[in-house]
Amino acid sequence: MKNTEKEKTPSQQAAEDLFNFAIDRTDIKEVMLGLHEEEADIKRNTVEYELPLLKIITVGWSISYFISHVPYKNELSEIYWNSVREFSQGLTETTKLMTGADVDYFQVVKDRLDIYVDAMNANPDAKEPAVIIGPEFAGACGNRDDVFTVMTGSRLFIATAGGVKSYLEEVKLR
Repeated sequence: MKNTEKEKTPSQQAAEDLFNFAIDRTDIKEVMLGLHEEEADIKRNTVEYELPLLKIITVGWSISYFISHVPYKNELSEIYWNSVREFSQGLTETTKLMTGADVDYFQVVKDRLDIYVDAMNANPDAKEPAVIIGPEFAGACGNRDDVFTVMTGSRLFIATAGGVKSYLEEVKLR
């Protein structure tokens, strides 16, 4: 039998791998275990909603950040964000069917991305982006000053960015 599926380019495969990493919730569950609910002044459901958004955004940001100097960056980034858009459309439709709520999940992702990027641009001297991301994440969760939520967002950001960096260093793109 002949394989009719077109072989993926290295950039397409990398974008697919990174997208699958972005929507994998295994590490999010682990990060949630570290959130001290008794001491945290935050709603757990809100943190559980915001963490996947942060992970998707961090993967997209990391693609641009870690391979800013390579010719395939734009292609990889575009394919990744198109996958996020398609995934978001499915979530939007499912949410509408299940709850009747009309939430544009991709718009939520874009809005959060803008918040995080604006915060990083406002603090260009920050040595570590996680120092900026943590408080912004906690703010998106409803309490910018909750140290446990700040640490939770920072922890996921660092782990996700590190995972993307390792992947991009290992994969051979042309």
